[in-house]
Amino acid sequence: MRLIISFAALFLSVLLMQLSSGGVGPLDALSGLKLDFSTQQIGLLGSSHFIGFFIGCWWAPRLMGSVGHSRAFAAFTAAGAIGLLAHMLVINPYAWALMRIASGLCVAGCYTVIEAWLQAKVTNETRGRAMGTYRIVDMSGSLMAQLMIGVLSPASYVSYNLLAILCCAALLPLTLTKVPQPETPKAPRLRPMLAFERSPLAAAGVVVAALSAASFRMVGPLYGQEVGLSIGQIAWFLSAFVLGGALAQYPAGWLADKYDRRWVLIWLSVAAMLSCGVTVMSTGFGTTGIMITAFLFGFTSFPIYSVAAAHAHDFADDSERVELSAALMFFYALGAIAAPYGASVLINAFGPSALFVLIASAHALLVIFGLTRMLARPTPSDKTDYIYTPRTSFIVGRLNRRKRRND
Repeated sequence: MRLIISFAALFLSVLLMQLSSGGVGPLDALSGLKLDFSTQQIGLLGSSHFIGFFIGCWWAPRLMGSVGHSRAFAAFTAAGAIGLLAHMLVINPYAWALMRIASGLCVAGCYTVIEAWLQAKVTNETRGRAMGTYRIVDMSGSLMAQLMIGVLSPASYVSYNLLAILCCAALLPLTLTKVPQPETPKAPRLRPMLAFERSPLAAAGVVVAALSAASFRMVGPLYGQEVGLSIGQIAWFLSAFVLGGALAQYPAGWLADKYDRRWVLIWLSVAAMLSCGVTVMSTGFGTTGIMITAFLFGFTSFPIYSVAAAHAHDFADDSERVELSAALMFFYALGAIAAPYGASVLINAFGPSALFVLIASAHALLVIFGLTRMLARPTPSDKTDYIYTPRTSFIVGRLNRRKRRND
């Protein structure tokens, strides 16, 4: 309890930021439908978010070094609030794309500051509990953000203003805390090829994980409307995906620690392919069937990033872990930038089922690549412990580095 109280300001900021940032993606998709944006334009909004996210991941550590944690957090929060408030002032999909870049910048920047602050304050004794609480708060905020879509009216000043209020409210706990801000950590070098050098399969795995998660969360509302879900049901549809992914972490971690992680990745991808097929066929089984298949899809696809990251760390030295985490995030950002727009183009051309055909095809390629890589080198004798890895910033590796080293 003392640990939770000491980090209460950080965790409250995380919760408020997740409520704001997690709601804007599906709200934009539903608002775009109401405003007659094309399917490709709605997909562009999701891709723009991850462009801003990538810029924020790279820039945030450097801005912290110039102005400090609190001022950097305030600057990124202001960018996010401006992006949200401007939505209903300019009704244009390409203007909204610029606003979504600001929102993505805000998310990456704020998480970078929070994780740098958290990393500087935890000790080896409190690291496990602090990270566990952080993940619970983050996942809970993400789940609640999806449920908010059921009560937010699309293309409404009030809806975007509410998200902007939550974004601004995230400022208060962190900027008013009496805890002195820590020294600024050194920005990690961005060496994208380090991930490919340590494990080509891990690099491919995080790209596929990005394609699955980003396309579903950003374009999923289009699929939901096409198969006849109401706005409230779309909120539960997205929430089922997040809940499935959260509950999958423990069994996936147990399997990844007990068996060859390449086989775990392969079988997770096979399961994801099957869940994609069942999802496409479930439209005839009513709303309940659609919700169950969304849960199964999240359960099978969500852990792939963490399993891939753990596999990459099996081949890394302690000195490389922070830069390796940043390199994996780079590949994730690439996949996330391309996925929403590509999925929207396919949906427009072939119908809503094309979303899951795209995802299943990516997992099929990962299965083939995984089997090929198993012929290239043997299983490592020493494995790092599986750790659920949030896709939040380039410096998240610092939070896990000492735990891996001690284990």
